[in-house]
Amino acid sequence: MKDFAGTPGTVTALILRMLQCFFAAGAIASMATTSTFYEFTAFCFLIAAMGLQILWSFALATLDIYALAKKKVIHNAGLVSLFVVGDWLSYLISQVTATLSLAAAASSAGITVLYFSDLGGCGFGEECQKYQMAVGLAFLTWLTIGISSVIMFWILAAG
Repeated sequence: MKDFAGTPGTVTALILRMLQCFFAAGAIASMATTSTFYEFTAFCFLIAAMGLQILWSFALATLDIYALAKKKVIHNAGLVSLFVVGDWLSYLISQVTATLSLAAAASSAGITVLYFSDLGGCGFGEECQKYQMAVGLAFLTWLTIGISSVIMFWILAAG
């Protein structure tokens, strides 16, 4: 297998995973500090999807840290047969979390647009800014997941 930027066990992969965790945690924190988020299913879905993303990204970041600390190549020729199933599973789970994150961000964005545009302004004041921040961070999370997914697909196609 070839080494691409962002392959598991590289600094680029670690940065992508940490950004995923950071953006997802920011979205949760921004949404959870409002007092009315629980009234909207889309916002609750956003928190659940971002929570799942934090767990998955943290697990992969831990794997990257271990590989970097031990200076081991995760996908060398001898280990490929053991990691093929893991790579496919990683890719599939990454796609599921990416889809969940995009769906949560899009539905939350729809509710936010409803408040700001369709209802003539947001009556919640500071909470609306937090909603916008959470949606923006959720989209950034999805963007970094998309980059990781493309890299994983590239690795699988090249291997």
